[in-house]
Amino acid sequence: MLLDTARHSAARALALTLLGLASTAVALALPATLGHTLDLLLTRRPGASGWVLLCTALICVPAALDALDGLLAGTTAARSTARLRHRLLRHVLAAGPRATNRFGPGDLVTRLVGNAADAGTAPGTLAAAASSVVAPLGGIVALGLIDPWLAVAFLAGAPLLALLLRALARASSDCVAQYQRLQGDIAGRLMEAVGGARTIAAAGTAGRERDRILEPLPALSGQGHRMWRVQGRAAAQAVTVVPLLQIAVLAVAGLRLNQGLLSVGDLLAASRYAVLATGVGMLVGHLNAAVRARTAAGRLADVLSVPLPPYGPDVRRLPPGDGTLELRGVGAVRGGRHILRDLDLVVPGGTSLAVVGRSGTGKSVLAALAGRLADPDSGVVTLDGVPLPQLGHDELRRAVGYAFERPALLGGTIGGTVAFGVADPGPDAVAAAARAARADGFVRRLPRGYATPCAEAPLSGGEAQRLGLARAFAHAGRVLILDDATSSLDTVTEREVAAALVRDVAARTRIVVAHRASTAARADAVAWLEGGRVRAVGTHESLWRCAAYRAVFGG
Repeated sequence: MLLDTARHSAARALALTLLGLASTAVALALPATLGHTLDLLLTRRPGASGWVLLCTALICVPAALDALDGLLAGTTAARSTARLRHRLLRHVLAAGPRATNRFGPGDLVTRLVGNAADAGTAPGTLAAAASSVVAPLGGIVALGLIDPWLAVAFLAGAPLLALLLRALARASSDCVAQYQRLQGDIAGRLMEAVGGARTIAAAGTAGRERDRILEPLPALSGQGHRMWRVQGRAAAQAVTVVPLLQIAVLAVAGLRLNQGLLSVGDLLAASRYAVLATGVGMLVGHLNAAVRARTAAGRLADVLSVPLPPYGPDVRRLPPGDGTLELRGVGAVRGGRHILRDLDLVVPGGTSLAVVGRSGTGKSVLAALAGRLADPDSGVVTLDGVPLPQLGHDELRRAVGYAFERPALLGGTIGGTVAFGVADPGPDAVAAAARAARADGFVRRLPRGYATPCAEAPLSGGEAQRLGLARAFAHAGRVLILDDATSSLDTVTEREVAAALVRDVAARTRIVVAHRASTAARADAVAWLEGGRVRAVGTHESLWRCAAYRAVFGG
């Protein structure tokens, strides 16, 4: 992923590398220039003033190069971060429940925001690392050009620096991984608390909830302190090793000066090149940035590893049919537990089926499989004889409409919420769907009607459900699936919506997850789930004679 990000920003990364190399070249030229200038000044030879001006230029140029480097690095990181976020967001939305079931909302937001920003620094970090490696190598070469024994003195202790950097990378990688994981954990707990703010306030458990959210904080602090200890230990070791290497170089240079083999200017240049050759500080900084980027990319890759549901070609169309839906040998596993086992069910086209059962019997899972919000772990689901995975994405979503217990009000405005789908049904269809869902009345009483922004529309739970129903009605093709989508409606409104569902909605086949006996009674047939299988299919009236069936509704 990091290499792909770097390739996408190849031109900018190349420019950053060239800027870094230019700055490094200037830094490498400066010690030799200073040494030569010093020799000219000490020996009072002509031309020293020109060399002084050259030294001044070599000191000023890096400032301009660093300014350009900072600007280009910032914009490159921003572009790379935006690209990673778009890629991750597209994948999460395409994967749908597969992604949200595996990762909590808070953890996903942390990966999408913080981890993507860390990974987005990769092109700039790689470019900076390239130039930061050139500086020490150039310093060693320069020492060898001044006097081979200076390079030998430095290289004798260089393996210690290599071991130091390797140990730092290994320890930092584990610290950063644990730190980012704990950040995601805290974010997930916070999202849960924000979503349940009313319940927390009503229960008076704000203090306990705060403690629950911050429970991972000591571990997070521990990992943070561990990172500082790792970096501090590396810095302490560097403080010990680096001066010894510099002293060794200067000692050898002093001896060579005493022997008359080096000049004072050579000694000055050697001291500066020794500093460049031991540039551990820059390497450590870039190494830490690379570790953060690599670890963050690993967390992004975890999300991108969630498989996307395969779809058929866009040109594949459903054959003419009445909307017959069939589940054959369907099995579903959630959390290691078999929710549905070898389930067989046929919903004839043009009929309504109520799905009932005790909590945990798989009603919502069946509803998700029926419209391919999820795929079964075994078996097949067909619509008018076509397996759902063989249909194109848009064709499937035009054929199957959904409404849920807690609908998300997307689309910006109330009208946009009803129209939200693969195709805009148009204002007339939006209004008709809202009338069928008994939402048109309260929508028209809003300050701006259907143009009212969702954030400015105070809606009750029942009103929100009616908007969700209206959205499903506006997009219903052959099948309409209501997953407990009328639970917040009063009895009268539910009866009116049920009548409109038969009279005014285009969908031929209707599946309703029912918790009320009255809802099941209005369906043409009832599928009674028990133990992950269909215990019986029949009319509500015929099943009501069974005491176990009445017990499902508390009867």
